[in-house]
Amino acid sequence: MLMQQHGRVGDCNRRLRNRNRLALLGSLCLFLSAIEYLIPKPLPFMRIGLANLPLLLALDIFGPGEFFLLALLKVLGQGIIGGTLFSYVFLFSLAGTFASAALMYLLRRCLGKKRLGFAGLGCAGAMASNGIQLVLARYLIFGASLRYLIPPFLASGFISGIALGLICEYFCRHSRWYAGTEIQPEEMPPQKTVPAEKQHSRRWNDLFNADELFAAGLLMALIFLLSRSLPGRVAQFCFFCLLAGFSGKKINPFATLIFMAGIVFFNLLAPYGRVLAVFGPLRVTQGSLFAGLEKALTLEGLLMLSRACIKSDLRLPGIGSLLGESLRILELMREKKGMIRRGHIVAGIDSLMLEMEAVNVDETENTPRRKPQRSVKSIVLLCVIILLTAAMGLIIL
Repeated sequence: MLMQQHGRVGDCNRRLRNRNRLALLGSLCLFLSAIEYLIPKPLPFMRIGLANLPLLLALDIFGPGEFFLLALLKVLGQGIIGGTLFSYVFLFSLAGTFASAALMYLLRRCLGKKRLGFAGLGCAGAMASNGIQLVLARYLIFGASLRYLIPPFLASGFISGIALGLICEYFCRHSRWYAGTEIQPEEMPPQKTVPAEKQHSRRWNDLFNADELFAAGLLMALIFLLSRSLPGRVAQFCFFCLLAGFSGKKINPFATLIFMAGIVFFNLLAPYGRVLAVFGPLRVTQGSLFAGLEKALTLEGLLMLSRACIKSDLRLPGIGSLLGESLRILELMREKKGMIRRGHIVAGIDSLMLEMEAVNVDETENTPRRKPQRSVKSIVLLCVIILLTAAMGLIIL
């Protein structure tokens, strides 16, 4: 009987430890994703893959269920923080992450550590991610003109995947945190309690409940996608930009225009319809121009809508509490980001992980949370916003 009780306690401690490490690695995904966001890129869905480092680390720590749960945490966290949950960017991230995670996990289990290192896994994962994203981009954004993007896109994935794998290999060999991932529960360091989550009050966040705003965003995204009027879609896009500005999200008009111009340009490379103008070898045709404008407006419009309607305190059903823990640890990581210094990045991340693992995120599960306020005023205002979105979709010049 005593042995059975000891076994149950050990299993409970093991699940608690794995849950803490899941939340910790999920927050590291989001932390590295925020760093990668600052790096300029020609297209919004193109990524170097820094946020995949925790997935590589998790290959030898977790079983399949926890590993793919970490991949889901990464995608959902990026969608909420980056404000892309309603956009094509989220679809690209979801497909790319799970294609990469599935291939890396399969290769690790079939070939083992000795036959294939992290560099090979990183390269294979990057190619799988880029491959599925190219397929989606072919049918959703660029069409046949995507062939001009395939060589540089795959080459960048090949190089960045190998580089990320080498970084992971170096981290595993020199990391005190990674060396301790096999520590037994009774040997784990003492844990601390997470301080109360900071409240970043904005007028928009105080006005709307996260769940209500999320539901309204889903409805507006559907209306936006069903709109067939190009002038109406332009009006809706401008309206979503205005809402994103009200929500306090930073918008870079220059970067937005560059993204949209790039999409239109690549669509013009596959001309069809009436010729409107000729610039040397480039023929501007009505069909390709309108198709490019529609795709550019759709991509950026959904992105702006996501920024306006996704709040950081959104709790999705199923893994909402675990995602909330990752977001809380992320806030702590941001406060300690000074630990990561130029020339000592790996050592800084290792020290950061050690300090964050000393935080018992499950302590906050037992603290009562204030339920979000609901009001008739906010619901009426959201209904007005939805009706305005629908009305703009009917504009025909």
